[in-house]
Amino acid sequence: MCSTQGPTGQAMARTRQITTHSAEETIAFGRTLTKLLAPPKLVLLRGDLGAGKTTLVKGIAAGFEAAEEEDVTSPTFTLVHEYRGPRANLYHIDLYRVDTPRELETLGLDDLRSDRSILLIEWGEKFSRLQRERDVEIALERDGENRRMIRVRAESAS
Repeated sequence: MCSTQGPTGQAMARTRQITTHSAEETIAFGRTLTKLLAPPKLVLLRGDLGAGKTTLVKGIAAGFEAAEEEDVTSPTFTLVHEYRGPRANLYHIDLYRVDTPRELETLGLDDLRSDRSILLIEWGEKFSRLQRERDVEIALERDGENRRMIRVRAESAS
């Protein structure tokens, strides 16, 4: 983990990077993120189609005991999947097919936010509002068939 700090009084960003070599390793890494992602959090998941965003969410959901890995699927067509656990309610959101701020508003994402919620948003970088409000950004990049480079950037008070 490395840290960067702006001028005094500004937020500090912490960045962590890891490479996984299989879907199983990506899931296992997701399980390790429970402390960082303690609710409430708004998390942007970045990466091309097939980069492993849903695979990572499988591990996050399992780590929070909100869902079994095999029960986590991509919300591409339903837009939002909800997983309730004893420590957090996870909302896995896919904005790939959402194109305008008006369409985003009709999803009612603000209604999902609470002290127990973690919003895991795919394709959220399309909307400047979500970029401003994010607490954590996780970028996944394919490097071959199974290898993934994962970069986690968390904002925190300085």
